[in-house]
Amino acid sequence: MTSFLDWPAYRSTVLRAPKRPFVALPLRLADTGGPALGESRIGPLDHDLTRQHAGEPLGERIIVHGRVLDTAGRPIPHTLVEVWQANAAGRYAHHVDRHPAPLDPNFSGAGRFLTDPDGRYRFVTIKPGAYPWRNHDNAWRPAHIHFSVFGRSFTQRLVTQMYFPGDPLFDQDPIFNAVRDPAARARMISAFDLEATEPEWALAYRYDIVLRATPFEEAP
Repeated sequence: MTSFLDWPAYRSTVLRAPKRPFVALPLRLADTGGPALGESRIGPLDHDLTRQHAGEPLGERIIVHGRVLDTAGRPIPHTLVEVWQANAAGRYAHHVDRHPAPLDPNFSGAGRFLTDPDGRYRFVTIKPGAYPWRNHDNAWRPAHIHFSVFGRSFTQRLVTQMYFPGDPLFDQDPIFNAVRDPAARARMISAFDLEATEPEWALAYRYDIVLRATPFEEAP
């Protein structure tokens, strides 16, 4: 999982980073009581971002799968995993994205999945493109997919990004490099999975998510 507070190379963290010490809040019943995330709330095509519209989206179809685990390697079952991403041209289906790349009317770029009893999830999507951003001169984000994992309620949510192996933009991306531990950065990169690839249809990538405390929550 990704975690950083104030990272000078990533300019917007100057505005986002807390300026005061953290305050522990008492746990209340309302914090864990709901809303409940049941299977009835997941649509039949929520996991397949390529079939949510009448036509086929443009780009390379891929399968992204993996498991959600705790630090002991135990599966986290029945937890909501959400994804959102740019299309194959590197543009989000969002009104604030003004990147002069084409929108795809058959691709909204968002999906969700409820993990099975073994903590497994699986999405079918389009491989996203790189896109420019105005953080620094000639700045481009590597291709990535955003992941959100919910706990027992919407107040318990962790967000990270999945990258693709061999991307040439890693070295100049301050978001990726804000995770200073090389081993932790490596865990943010998916692995090509030939075994899960479906012949003549889609390549597959595996990305396991291990839930753990963020650095400022760890004991000194």
